[in-house]
Amino acid sequence: MKKTFFWAFLLCIGLSFAQDDSAIDETMTFESIQKVYDSIAASFTYEKGTVVLDGDMATITVPKGYKFLNAEQSKKVLTDLWGNPPSEPLGMLFPEDISPVSDNFTYAVEITYSEEGYIDDEDAKDIDYDELLEEMKKDTELANPERVKLGYGTMDMVGWASAPYYDEVEKKLHWAKELKFENTDVNTLNYNIRVLGRKGYLNLNVIGDMTVLPMVKNNVDKIIASAAFTEGNKYSDFNPDVDKVAAYGIGGLIAGKVLAKAGFFALLLKFWKFIAIGAVALFTALKGRIFGKK
Repeated sequence: MKKTFFWAFLLCIGLSFAQDDSAIDETMTFESIQKVYDSIAASFTYEKGTVVLDGDMATITVPKGYKFLNAEQSKKVLTDLWGNPPSEPLGMLFPEDISPVSDNFTYAVEITYSEEGYIDDEDAKDIDYDELLEEMKKDTELANPERVKLGYGTMDMVGWASAPYYDEVEKKLHWAKELKFENTDVNTLNYNIRVLGRKGYLNLNVIGDMTVLPMVKNNVDKIIASAAFTEGNKYSDFNPDVDKVAAYGIGGLIAGKVLAKAGFFALLLKFWKFIAIGAVALFTALKGRIFGKK
């Protein structure tokens, strides 16, 4: 049974770091499992201070209490370790005492960039967020048959976990959704931060479940403040003569209309990263089930 449970763990969490399959057998002890676990946690190199992103396009000034994982290592975490589809992250932020395989994993912040064009924010003052929420709930419900057809469970939008707020001066937007996935006991937190720039926007997405919402809210201001575009790439550097304007405004950015245009499958991928929570939880549970009596 030890071997069965351990293979389940490998398949679910995607431990491609463990190359020697012959070393995995029924004689494995808690210590040997823990050794693999610790070696993965120790394989990452984190940064502090101000980090330059993607060819000097933007910077992250790592907030106090956090550490930064670069793009290459973040890709390994998201794809190889957590089992998400291939992506191009710019990096990730982790609380100081958390690693990608921590027993006490709480949340992480994935950082990406979308070059969709300059986001005209003229609509920001006129958005009725209650009306927008109802529209988003309907869109999510309409997408469920396609998700089921593709082999995934249904997803429902419960409501705002944190209502949208747009800082017109800093050109930063943030909001959070509470999502209910089929056959899950704990609802998912989808906390979105957008930093608008000349040609697109930075995405800082919190990966976690609803239990970490108070913790995220206590730290969200410094996470938001950490990201900035460099000179020449700022929102104020927009040149209408040469720069592209996005086909949507603030409301479309919140509603995720850009994803909907790419089809239902693109909408699915946005939430696949939350497999990470289940994978880490599974590892913790497996250790208890396999070695609980040790």
